[in-house]
Amino acid sequence: MNPVQTRPPDWHTRSLDDLAADTGADLRAGLTPAEAAARLKALGPNLLTPPRRSGPLRRFLAQLNQPLVLILLASGGITLALREWVDAGVILGVVLLNAVFGFVQEAKAEKAIEGLATLTRTRALVMRAGSAMSVPSEDLVPGDLVILQAGDRVPADLRLVQASELAIDESTLTGESLPASKLSKPLPAATGLADRLNMAFAGTLVTAGQGVGVVVATGDRTETGGLSRLVAEARSQETPLTRKVAELSNRLLYVILALAAVAFAVGLSRGQPVFEVFMAAVALAVGAIPEGLPAAFTVTLAIGVSRMARRKAIIRRLAAVETLGSTTVICSDKTGTLTENQMTVQEVWAGGVSYPVTGLGYVPEGEVVREGASPEGAPPEPLVECLKAGLLCNDAWLVSEQGRVTVQGDPTEGALVTSAAKLGLTVALREECPRLETLPFDSRRPFMATRHADGSIYLKGASEEILARCAHALMEAGLEPLDLAAVQRQIDALASRGYRLLAFARTSGESLDALSGGLVFLGLQAMRDPPRAEAIAALEACHRAGVQVKMITGDHAATAKAIARQIGLSGNRPLRVVTGAELDGLPEEAWGLVAEETSVFARVAPHQKLRLVDALQKNGHVVAMTGDGVNDAPALKQADIGIAMGITGTEVAKEAADALLTDDNFATLQAAVEEGRVVYENLTKFIAWTLPTNLGEGLVILAAVLAGVTLPILPVQILWVNMTTAVLLGLMLAFEPREAGTMDRAPRDPRAPLLTFDLIGMILVVGVVILAGAFGLFAWETQRGAALAEARTVAVNVLVTVQLFYLFNCRSLRHPTHRIGLFSNRWVNSGAIAMIALQLAFTYLPVMNRLFQSAPISMAAWGRILVIGLAAYLLIEGLKALRGSSWHEAAHGQMPSDLRP
Repeated sequence: MNPVQTRPPDWHTRSLDDLAADTGADLRAGLTPAEAAARLKALGPNLLTPPRRSGPLRRFLAQLNQPLVLILLASGGITLALREWVDAGVILGVVLLNAVFGFVQEAKAEKAIEGLATLTRTRALVMRAGSAMSVPSEDLVPGDLVILQAGDRVPADLRLVQASELAIDESTLTGESLPASKLSKPLPAATGLADRLNMAFAGTLVTAGQGVGVVVATGDRTETGGLSRLVAEARSQETPLTRKVAELSNRLLYVILALAAVAFAVGLSRGQPVFEVFMAAVALAVGAIPEGLPAAFTVTLAIGVSRMARRKAIIRRLAAVETLGSTTVICSDKTGTLTENQMTVQEVWAGGVSYPVTGLGYVPEGEVVREGASPEGAPPEPLVECLKAGLLCNDAWLVSEQGRVTVQGDPTEGALVTSAAKLGLTVALREECPRLETLPFDSRRPFMATRHADGSIYLKGASEEILARCAHALMEAGLEPLDLAAVQRQIDALASRGYRLLAFARTSGESLDALSGGLVFLGLQAMRDPPRAEAIAALEACHRAGVQVKMITGDHAATAKAIARQIGLSGNRPLRVVTGAELDGLPEEAWGLVAEETSVFARVAPHQKLRLVDALQKNGHVVAMTGDGVNDAPALKQADIGIAMGITGTEVAKEAADALLTDDNFATLQAAVEEGRVVYENLTKFIAWTLPTNLGEGLVILAAVLAGVTLPILPVQILWVNMTTAVLLGLMLAFEPREAGTMDRAPRDPRAPLLTFDLIGMILVVGVVILAGAFGLFAWETQRGAALAEARTVAVNVLVTVQLFYLFNCRSLRHPTHRIGLFSNRWVNSGAIAMIALQLAFTYLPVMNRLFQSAPISMAAWGRILVIGLAAYLLIEGLKALRGSSWHEAAHGQMPSDLRP
């Protein structure tokens, strides 16, 4: 195999002679077609290995591989063994419906991200045997000589041999917000990835200039390919709810089997017939299995998915909805997530005066605020000249595409075009003052100069370079000697606020040969990638909700710190910044403490993002990770929930993520976290509602076995109660609206079990009420001489009535029922009416009497049933009032107040 593919990644250290020797490249003529074909055959195409996807059948069967669904299948198998064909069909139908719904939802989410172009697939201009030709990027091989021009997507990893004003946007790989100015000389071995200016990496975008590079890595061997391997190696996380539901299901299964075994053993010890004892054990198992829980789980999550889609978040996995509500830490990228990813001039300093500039991004809407001047008056000359210099000494254009303004050229120059437009200076000025000559910016001369037809010469560049050439400054009163100390104080003040500065000057002449001194200083333009206004509000909401937010970026520490301070990233916590270089020196045991106490991580490599997420998870956090670049993908997959940007996000990031934000707005996370909390609360309400019924039914059967009396409820009647109430009553809790204060409470403790002590207590109370009511009224009716079918019908109606009253208790586990409004969830009321109608049919329709062995009952019996239902309702409301909000926190497993972040 070619040595190019096995050398360590030190190409940035190689001289051009060593590069040619190591790659077998001709730095003038390129490879011959024959040599390129041979290398392509030996090394394979320049393509990333696509992610392995499960086939449709495997994805469908995966929907069945869940503990609750397996319990449901077990109950279906039991009913089949009892030859109860209708009931078995209903249960298996629910299983099929759950599986189909989950399969369709995942397929829809996958379709939402289809059609995106593969990151590195494009066409490339290469030299082959001395001739330039365009070839598909997948045909590139190590040693190929690639020509880069503005607008090109870099097709492979290249070691640059020529760079003329070459600038490349590497934000998707490194997180750096500004394009990197490239060069061709060798660099030290310790140079970090983001500072390897003599390299061009696959998938990045050329924003300006030209260059030539030798291909040193293709396909999976590129930096992008290495990140893809990290993505593949990162372990996918179970969601907190998935783990807790699995634990609950396993415990329920053991409890149910144990109770059934006890019933079977007791019956046999009493000398009862084996078949009769077996039927009792089966009745107990069927009664204790929560058949409606898988359906409620799926439907509640699906409703959350639908609500989030309306709030501009696409969920790829159903369980990811709830994970957002469990989040304790959000690790966010900076560029394009917390910021606009659009350089914006926010202040101009000219003639000794500061002029704030309104508006964000490249949309030329806003104004240059002229304090103390009449809006109708002519703007001061120093301000006009400073903005005019930025417009004319500039190669960028603003382009409007599909209602979005973008920059054709360097983003920094685009910001200068925008600021000029806000004062009324448009690109038409370039035609009025045509350019005759250009002195381009390069690494040896950090400024640009242009000469125009009217004899004027404009310069822009680094402030120290421009000021060193200036003798005078343009002030409102005319030319004055340059006050270098005053200018430097302004530069320091702006730099301390995180601005990137460009200085401007002018002179006149017939050429650009003599620019060493005597220039006129025009002023400064201060710019930065501004934070999203919505992100600031979203961060405040996250802090109120007890969710920590950490910035993990590849950008410079000073830039990251300035943005973090501006948006209030750390809330009331100290703002601490740690760089990737500092992380490299940390011992393994220190990562957890640093990850916990630091708010900003700057100049961070992809593998370090991965380790930070892992460290936070080991600290017990539920971690959400946002990002858009290839460099974010491994951490997106490692996180409990990865959230990719839908507009600017790369395909690699989207493939690794669990959710997509269609508006690329960090503020959408606030809505998503809120919806996630609502989903979890509604699922908790359903569990708190359904388990007492199953417990009560099991206790009724167990009590009958222990007492040696006839079963008060038959298995077929239990199935009727469980299935109808789950659909018409319990599932209505999935539509419960958000309660007040949802985002003002601390996150749930990730270590807290799904069933807390207080919830278990409430379940036991209601289960005992059901046991006493159903068994007691069954015994009452039989002692009064009622027929067995009539007594069993009374017992069944006790179950349904208690569930009906208890449903209204469960609409809020925090507030009294009357405080949330009787009509705030019309689905609950509709379900209650439908359930009452069904129970009347169950009780009085002859066909139902034959199918379920029920019988009509008296009005007096209904009166006793209603008394038991009302007693259950009042008892639970009393418990809620007695325990108050502290009970609510415990019931939801929230972090105690003294442990909240």
